[in-house]
Amino acid sequence: MRVLVVEDHEGLADAVASGLRQEGMAVDVALDGGTALERTAITDYDVIVLDRDLPDVHGDDVCRALVAKRCSSRILMLTASGTIADRVDGLGIGADDYLAKPCDFAELIARIRALARRAVRALPPSFEHADLTLDPARRVASRGGRRLDLGVKEFGVLEYLLAAEGRLVSAEELLEHVWDENADPFTNAVKITISRLRAKLGDPPLIRTVREGGYQI
Repeated sequence: MRVLVVEDHEGLADAVASGLRQEGMAVDVALDGGTALERTAITDYDVIVLDRDLPDVHGDDVCRALVAKRCSSRILMLTASGTIADRVDGLGIGADDYLAKPCDFAELIARIRALARRAVRALPPSFEHADLTLDPARRVASRGGRRLDLGVKEFGVLEYLLAAEGRLVSAEELLEHVWDENADPFTNAVKITISRLRAKLGDPPLIRTVREGGYQI
């Protein structure tokens, strides 16, 4: 999944982003509200982790702006303001979830994954296709009872293709949702990852390539 972390404390933002990347998520960081709005104007994020007390543009105003333009991203407010009144206010302006700092990182991950399953349409907590199973929360994939040793991007690509439920997914879409903003749009990273993934999945082939179209399971 693609996540935007909006946090003005650079050290905390980097720590959260690093932890989420270790969980296989593609993560971008914005240190103020204005940058967050710029990022969301060009990238469709699955989840936005939004600090409430931001410089430039306040987190509440960022949330209102995203709701007003019908942004499909799920918004998790992560803030030091943890009273009941603060939570009610945060949810009232359009946040999908609210978590007070400091928080347990495992809970943050669980909430992000829960929100991502609700993005645009409901997604199951795990996927099955033929003899292939994939559990995003446990980071486990297996085929025919054989556990697959997948890299972070291989797992992410497989998860995204399974979530598409047979829909044709372009290389550009995979690059946008599985990689972060540092990815070169002209790279062949998707092609290489698909090739490695096919080798690890084995036969019979599960991933179909449509010339000048993309990939599908």
